[in-house]
Amino acid sequence: MQLVVARVGRAHGIKGEVTVEVRTDEPELRLAPGAVLATDPASAGPLTIETGRVHSGRLLLRFEGVRDRTAAEALRNIVLIAEVDPNELPEDEDEYYDHQLMDLDVVTADGVEVGRITEISHLPSQDLFIVERPDGTEVMIPFVEEIVTEIDLEEQRAVITPPPGLIDDRAETASSREES
Repeated sequence: MQLVVARVGRAHGIKGEVTVEVRTDEPELRLAPGAVLATDPASAGPLTIETGRVHSGRLLLRFEGVRDRTAAEALRNIVLIAEVDPNELPEDEDEYYDHQLMDLDVVTADGVEVGRITEISHLPSQDLFIVERPDGTEVMIPFVEEIVTEIDLEEQRAVITPPPGLIDDRAETASSREES
């Protein structure tokens, strides 16, 4: 199974290093020297990581055969993809790979069917489940502990306790002005 682990950013310096936008919770495993990564687009790879280091809070990588700024800049926006055993699980029991969450049924704590996870959107602040409802509409559910209370892979379901207005139109509106 293929897992997106990073996106190449700008060139750094003149010796072929690039910044990367990390998209994995295990960069020390997936982005270690010697790792061979597929790419999107495929014509840019595969790429083998030669060195890696953190500089000013950003991960910098150098790939084998990339020796100057021009070659590094040509890799900008390339998506890096690791090959992962489908049976491999993340180290933390509260972490999941996207493929484990796709197609889970989403239900409320009292058993009401909400829909099925069709996509997972990774945003800077949090991840979102894109859930297709039975009527064909979509709803976005923040993948945060306060809302997604349980992931049951055996039962293939995600249990949620949504705040008012998240999956229905009964939102509670608070106003700082008194109504006249």
